[in-house]
Amino acid sequence: METKKYASYAEIERDLEILKLEKEINYQKLVLNFQRTKESITPQYIVNGFFSSYKDYFSSSYPQILQSILPSVIGWFINKKRGS
Repeated sequence: METKKYASYAEIERDLEILKLEKEINYQKLVLNFQRTKESITPQYIVNGFFSSYKDYFSSSYPQILQSILPSVIGWFINKKRGS
């Protein structure tokens, strides 16, 4: 890295102010990322993520599940009513 040469104290102050603001921005980004990470490992978020991944699978296969299970359930109820 090349050493920067300043012509006045105003230039130094300006660069110091820029560095201070960049430091504050980076710190706030770090805090925000930490908060997001902390929120993402809560039990509720983990459970919601687990169910949302299977939600699409079950919603697309819901008619197939009903077609395969419904006859068995109806047969069980019929046999239960007859006392078998």
